[in-house]
Amino acid sequence: MGLIGGLSGKTVVDLACGEGFYTRLIRQQGAAKVVGVDLSERMIELAREQEAEQRLGIEYVIGDVRQLELKGEYDLAVAAYLMNYARDRDELGAMCDAIARCLRPEGRFVTVNSSSALDYPTAPSYRKYGFETHVLGEFREGVPITWTFFLEDDAFEIENYFLDVSLHEEMLQSAGFQAIRWHRPKLSPEGEATHGVDFWKCFLDHPPIIGIECLKQGPRRSQSEHKHHQDGVFDGRGFFTRRFSQSS
Repeated sequence: MGLIGGLSGKTVVDLACGEGFYTRLIRQQGAAKVVGVDLSERMIELAREQEAEQRLGIEYVIGDVRQLELKGEYDLAVAAYLMNYARDRDELGAMCDAIARCLRPEGRFVTVNSSSALDYPTAPSYRKYGFETHVLGEFREGVPITWTFFLEDDAFEIENYFLDVSLHEEMLQSAGFQAIRWHRPKLSPEGEATHGVDFWKCFLDHPPIIGIECLKQGPRRSQSEHKHHQDGVFDGRGFFTRRFSQSS
């Protein structure tokens, strides 16, 4: 949430919203209008149940982001773990095009995904953080990456696909995005207080997640404002507490 910035008065679409955990946070932090979109009917059903119990004025829509057509233009589009489901450049390009259509000129897109910069075959073990990654086949564009998450007495798997940084930038630029910035994860105060800095060293040295922010093109700006940056940080507070608290 730290990467998103101020939300007061903003119109926001939350793509791949799941059961609406972050969608509700966005509304509670001051967004004027929030729409959540997810491909899963069950996830949207759960999100709508939460809305019925605690009415925040959020609209939830069942839809495939690759084919999404929403009414109006939004100030901000956010997505947690969406782009890593693109299996190839065509699917990634379709996602980027659809996200751009949701935004007004100079609207922002902020996302966090499985890292497109990590060399997965040589990645260390992340078992102590509650998960492991495994490459299925030759490490190349579109190769499946299996993520195994370990619960107290069970485990489950999610399959993502590897598409590198340069391809993401190419597809974002083709869709009309500029000022693309990449953000490595940053340890939250809660994570440091619970486990200490040394516990997170492997995760931060070889981050398996990465944040991206960019702007939809608007009026022409100076060339210096279009530079890419890779020295920012993604505040992983929500990710750590939501995804890894069960492995503590």
